[in-house]
Amino acid sequence: MVDVSMNMPRPIEAAWIIATGSEMLTSFRRDTNSIYITEKLNDLGIEVRGKTIVGDNHVELGNELRHALGRVDAVFLTGGLGPTEDDLTREVIAQVLETPLVEDVKIVDQIRARFSSRGLQMPDVNRRQALLPKGATLLPNPRGTAAGLWIHWRDKVIVALPGPPRELEPMFDESLWTRLRNRTRDMSLSRRVLRITGLAESQVEELTQPIYSRWQNKKPPIATSILATLGRIEIHLSVRTATETEGLALLDRAVQDLAQTLGSSLYSSDGRTLEQVVGDLLCARKWKIAVAESCTGGLISSRLTDVPGSSAYFEMGVVAYGNDTKIKRLAVPKLILNDHGAVSESVAAAMASGVRSNAGTELGIGVTGIAGPAGGTQEKPEGTVVFSVETPDRQEIRTMRFYGGRELVKYQASQFALDMVRRILEDRD
Repeated sequence: MVDVSMNMPRPIEAAWIIATGSEMLTSFRRDTNSIYITEKLNDLGIEVRGKTIVGDNHVELGNELRHALGRVDAVFLTGGLGPTEDDLTREVIAQVLETPLVEDVKIVDQIRARFSSRGLQMPDVNRRQALLPKGATLLPNPRGTAAGLWIHWRDKVIVALPGPPRELEPMFDESLWTRLRNRTRDMSLSRRVLRITGLAESQVEELTQPIYSRWQNKKPPIATSILATLGRIEIHLSVRTATETEGLALLDRAVQDLAQTLGSSLYSSDGRTLEQVVGDLLCARKWKIAVAESCTGGLISSRLTDVPGSSAYFEMGVVAYGNDTKIKRLAVPKLILNDHGAVSESVAAAMASGVRSNAGTELGIGVTGIAGPAGGTQEKPEGTVVFSVETPDRQEIRTMRFYGGRELVKYQASQFALDMVRRILEDRD
């Protein structure tokens, strides 16, 4: 038998998150709690080494908890603190730590009072929520009946949090933050994210590996990972230092080295999205933009206007899906449509020119294509998209072929269009 209250933990540098609940293993529920906890722990200088989702299975949850305790300084469990038979977190923790569950009468009274304030009688099953592993410290939950747990075990920390985000998030901020701050080494974990477009993941690796490999054996080492996401590649950098200032200075130098190698393919090194970068470039020139879209169905306009303050530079968006609309709203000549087809460089150019003229903007975009999965031909297969960007003294036209399903083609097309605008605006510096 181990009395969990008798052992003081070592400073927390690494953590593991276990999300519990069989519903998390279906397509109907997403684990957003782990993302929230990761962000908070990183702010405290704590590295998250792993995340696991476990169903309502006593044996599997116990195995995962033992595994995590053997690898990190602190384990965070979310969910499984409710009153029903499938809420197993308390029981599993007690079993793994070989400590008994003890009923806390004060919790029973608090839950009973919560039901009473609503004119209800507390079901006896709610007494399960007052069972705590011996030596555990209660984390109050004024927004629900599931109290959280803070447990010292040997030199580790175990934290159990309720599943609903509306309960977990304020509990973390109000009851956990200070406790965790007191268990860190006053180290700062600094991070930077570089975003790249126009290159494949393997190309980015080939360009950057000779650079970032030099950082791994330095003190402090800079951790690097390359991630392929929809329409872009990301390089994640992180370093643990005594102060945030020191960490950010190291990452600034690392970013400079990578930027020289990646060139114009690097569009963001400060966390901004591509649409934010484009918006900032437009604002810097006091330019406005108008967009004419066919196959992207308004996605480019949507992304531009997702940015707060975009009214300063976004003037108009037209979804001209049919040929009649292209003719009437954008003044695309009928002869061009007949001779070249809707998916052609001539039509894209006319769309960009027409929307720019109608809106009276400095920059116009025209996009037309075949998103699929039908409608393609041997000459113009599914995924063919034509782009045109027009400014007062320049018109650039590109034809691309994208692969994947309809949604993937549309998003890649919107990414390419925004990147064309970015490159044109940056070229004017």
